[in-house]
Amino acid sequence: MDPDRTALIVVDMQRSFCHPDGSLYAPPSADAIDPCADLVERTRAAGGTVVFTRDVHPPDQFDDAHYYDEFDRWGEHVVEGSADAALVDALDPADADLVVEKHTYDAFYRTQLEGYLDAHGIDDLVICGTLANVCVLHTASSAGLRDFRPILVEDAVGFLDPDDRAYALDHADWLFGEVRTRDEIDFD
Repeated sequence: MDPDRTALIVVDMQRSFCHPDGSLYAPPSADAIDPCADLVERTRAAGGTVVFTRDVHPPDQFDDAHYYDEFDRWGEHVVEGSADAALVDALDPADADLVVEKHTYDAFYRTQLEGYLDAHGIDDLVICGTLANVCVLHTASSAGLRDFRPILVEDAVGFLDPDDRAYALDHADWLFGEVRTRDEIDFD
């Protein structure tokens, strides 16, 4: 990977999903913290770009929803200003990192992410985080449709069920991206 043209996208590694007190805690998401931290460290050391996404919902976001209502599906989670919405301590953004606040599963939808990547000449996206078949998958598919090269890191994604993880990775690899292990991610 050329670090000048590559960004690591760390998807939603927040207390809600990764901490036992979180509203949508999934133990495999907690297990992904150290692998994601390793990728962050390696990307920074190589001079690559690091982007963190945060799923954040204003308390009234879905009050007037016609159909799309995450609170109906998942219950209230990552409410703006709550401890649930904070990134986990082990993944503390550096000043040079971009933090993207998103309000849907897709980190490109109505955010500055695409413009930022384009402005910085980034073509390749190494994607890790949680959940494999929700925000990771939808962000990766949106990246592929925008002509970025999405590379999902199979041993650095959280999930609810192993079948969800397998589906997401198989689907991404077949349709719009690539799947690699951390050991296969190398910067030159």
